[in-house]
Amino acid sequence: MGVNARERDTEAGAADEAVAERTCALTREPLTPEDGLRFVAGPDGTIVPDVGRRLPGRGVWLTGTRAVVTEAARKGAFQRSLKRSVNVPDGLADLIEQLLVKRVIESLSLANKAGLVTTGFTKVEIAVQKGGCAFLLHASDAAADGVEKLDRRLTTATAASGAAIPENGVKSRIIDCLSSVELSLAIGRSNVVHAALARGGAATRFSREAERLQRYRAPASAHPRSEPGSRARSDQA
Repeated sequence: MGVNARERDTEAGAADEAVAERTCALTREPLTPEDGLRFVAGPDGTIVPDVGRRLPGRGVWLTGTRAVVTEAARKGAFQRSLKRSVNVPDGLADLIEQLLVKRVIESLSLANKAGLVTTGFTKVEIAVQKGGCAFLLHASDAAADGVEKLDRRLTTATAASGAAIPENGVKSRIIDCLSSVELSLAIGRSNVVHAALARGGAATRFSREAERLQRYRAPASAHPRSEPGSRARSDQA
């Protein structure tokens, strides 16, 4: 991820600041803050997800995927790490996903307020063709034909700019982890299916939050293309 696992996490709880290296309580693999999820025990012993890495107290770190969180709860990894009896709430994995989605929506809203977001299929297509698109957004329920057309436009525009194209093409610049309803909520308009983000700090923050959510959901975050009848219509405005 480009961040040394030994780097001090300035957002971590006070009890974690002196920890030289974070380790997943289930897999025992070293973690960077970006790769992991932090948990603390509340006053009543209930495990609380600390997705913002700000809560005080001794933290338990897990690899940031749903599968690891579910397995850690099943195998008592929280109890072993904290060396005490704790209560792992039912639906912990679902709660974490909700919190991560909220962070993605909030960061996209900030990018929109900063004037970095373009919506409407035609306007997004123009932004992509002109090279003004740092990140291309599709609703997770977007129509496959609209998604594929804009993806091709982004690939073509990237190649024309002379920029180096990574091995996975432009996939790292395409984000599809929010539904049309969630995109609309973040941007404050109805029926948002596609959007383009211009370059800027708020766009970078959004992309990091989105990557975190996609990593948590993996491999379920891959954009589905096999059931076009269930897709939302691409907005042509």
